[in-house]
Amino acid sequence: MKIRSDSFDNGKPIPAEFAAGQREGDGVGFAANRNPHLAWEGEPEGTRSFALLCIDTDAPTVAEMAGKDGVEIPVDQPRADFVHWAMVDIPPDVSEIAAGSCSDGVVPHGKAEPAGPAGARQGRNDYTGWFAGNADLEGTWRGYDGPFPPPNDLRVHRYFFRLFALDVDRLPVDGDFSAADVLQAMQAHVLAEASVHGTYSLHASKAG
Repeated sequence: MKIRSDSFDNGKPIPAEFAAGQREGDGVGFAANRNPHLAWEGEPEGTRSFALLCIDTDAPTVAEMAGKDGVEIPVDQPRADFVHWAMVDIPPDVSEIAAGSCSDGVVPHGKAEPAGPAGARQGRNDYTGWFAGNADLEGTWRGYDGPFPPPNDLRVHRYFFRLFALDVDRLPVDGDFSAADVLQAMQAHVLAEASVHGTYSLHASKAG
């Protein structure tokens, strides 16, 4: 099974159009936040649904350093995952997601009902926790919300779009499920996996 994107080349920078944050002069602000195009082929026989995750594997682990004036987050700081998208129950006859079809713009407090392929369900992403306590933005952030790495982070972040072919029609996750819920529920049901990744940075010396 293979997955690709017409929005960015594998291992290359993701355009700001598909990010949640972008540089604005000497600072940063919200970007267009459109989901990128994705297409796949070669799923194995017996595939009954797909699941899709987008995970930044380079999120800093010292949160209080993010965006702090006069501080730069070192490349060698330990890193953790930050989830940008979790979608399940994508029908087996779907092989493409158009750019901007699931997310087009930043929605304060998160999307109530994110758009997506008919029958698919989308869980919460990690902006839910990141914006907790921010009266202007807090809420349940669902569906796709793109890259917005700390502008003072010296590491270029990698964003992995992971597609799983499953042998079940419906994954047993409910409500505002997380990527962790998806990964647990998929155990023993994955027929194949494919991934494509892009990079993104907001550091003044690396932006784009």
